[in-house]
Amino acid sequence: MSDVLEQVEARLRSALGAPDARAAVTFLGTDRIEVLRFADGDVVRYATLGMSAQPMTDPTAALADPVRGPRAELLISVRTGRADTDKVLRPLAVLAASPQVEGVVVAPGASLDVGEPLWPEAPFSSVLVAESGGLVENLELDEPLEPVRFLPLLPMTANEAAWKRVHGAGALEKRWLTHGTDLRDPQRRSVPLD
Repeated sequence: MSDVLEQVEARLRSALGAPDARAAVTFLGTDRIEVLRFADGDVVRYATLGMSAQPMTDPTAALADPVRGPRAELLISVRTGRADTDKVLRPLAVLAASPQVEGVVVAPGASLDVGEPLWPEAPFSSVLVAESGGLVENLELDEPLEPVRFLPLLPMTANEAAWKRVHGAGALEKRWLTHGTDLRDPQRRSVPLD
């Protein structure tokens, strides 16, 4: 599967340029997850590399298919200079390892929570998984492998995460849009939810 990861890194480089830093994290019983950092003016983007090496498996399936199943990598974009966002590397790797560790399928509309701030003093411990295909196009693989989708993560405050559980991802995204929320602001406050 190293060929898949080589293609994934090539796609990330073609979309975001050369990474200016990278770190690797290995959790007991999982494959290595790397996080690449891409600086782009006043925005820094972090992308996982390694999550797509294996397909995600439905936790209710009796047997895991080693070939078929959705594949993804995670992306998060934040404005620089407002917080120590480089500390997001480990939480991002934890989220990328969750399909292997917890048997979850990460898909658009899902909420993921790391149980601690994404970076020091961040008002977020959870993220909303957004639709792929915007910043980095899906990577088609040879049949029967499914494409690798590059899923943006949108940080959510605790109030937003609770509101999303009741009203749904679409309603939260609409509220963000209506209020002109800067989802890249690493210190932003919760959007008005009343």
